[in-house]
Amino acid sequence: MRSISVLGATGSVGESAFDLLMRAGGPERFRTIALTGGGNVARLAQMARALRAGIAVTAWPECLPALRAALAGSGIEAAAGADAVAEAAARPADWTLSAIVGAAGLPPGLEVLKRGGTLALANKETLVAAGPLVMARARETGARILPVDSEHSAIFQALQGEDLDSVEHVTITASGGAFRDWPLERLAQATVAEASRHPNWDMGQRITIDSASMFNKALEVIEAHEFFGLGINRLRVLVHPQSIIHAMVTHRDGGSIAHLGAPDMRHAIGYALNWPARAALPVPALDLAALGSLTFAEPDEARWPALRLAREAITAGGAAGAVLNAAKEQALDDFIAGRIRFTDMAPAVEHALEQAAREPGFARSPRDLGEVLHWDGFARRAAAQWQGAA
Repeated sequence: MRSISVLGATGSVGESAFDLLMRAGGPERFRTIALTGGGNVARLAQMARALRAGIAVTAWPECLPALRAALAGSGIEAAAGADAVAEAAARPADWTLSAIVGAAGLPPGLEVLKRGGTLALANKETLVAAGPLVMARARETGARILPVDSEHSAIFQALQGEDLDSVEHVTITASGGAFRDWPLERLAQATVAEASRHPNWDMGQRITIDSASMFNKALEVIEAHEFFGLGINRLRVLVHPQSIIHAMVTHRDGGSIAHLGAPDMRHAIGYALNWPARAALPVPALDLAALGSLTFAEPDEARWPALRLAREAITAGGAAGAVLNAAKEQALDDFIAGRIRFTDMAPAVEHALEQAAREPGFARSPRDLGEVLHWDGFARRAAAQWQGAA
């Protein structure tokens, strides 16, 4: 029986994974080692009971009594806190999905790689903040990383059997998010509620707002750079409002291979779960005649300055990815809390990058988790102190 763990089980990606696991046989087919989540301990306990997990962990220590109560009589172990999440990730499992949102996903992801497991990576921040460290750890231990972001899964699939040296460039598509058709002058007045409504995807609040600001795509560009080893001159972004083509690989002979599919995360999760085989998934096949047409446009960087910041971070190298990621998280926190405007997020991140570039050691890639956390803390403080903040 195959053993699995799901980190971030109660988020949107975790929910999609749970759906697939239960449809595929649940505890009759999979031995669930660990499930982790946040404050929704009722749902976490429900999932843990359904999958007969060995341990359920909430990242929020104050929620431990509620989790224990919800698991009473089940025989399932309960724990809480960041250290407990990392310990759960360290428990041997054949396949571990990392769907934790933000930089909090890095420490448990490193634990999976340390034990040489297969890491199905939906947490893009792991590679953005510490790409060289993460990829080196995987090489050292023989661990396998399978991309679960829809765009990176698409690239991975399109490259099967292909020589990366023959690739001219890779195009990642972006829906444009909630504000793609808004007048630029209106963006400064955008509310959190407005930014939290995605036109195509059903995702959590933070990633939906990141889609509206295009910071989500900025992180994906850096992630593609780290995972596939592609230079910035071989990475492109194209606005594609229908979210049907997730990525496209263009070869030097002028031909392109595109991955098309419905905007449903269960495809990318299911591909990673069943890799290298393909299995039937509850995702409808495309009806191109019904779609009628697909449209594309170059991204307007006046609307989405995050894309420029991603290119600059790749060019700078060193700790730039860790700084950009953490500053973005701080700016997002400040926007959600009403401390800054939607259009203030990119300037706050740029300020943090400028401040970090003056610090000793910025040009060197973090060599361990401690160095990543150092830059993470620096960036959050710098972004929070940005002079444009209210």
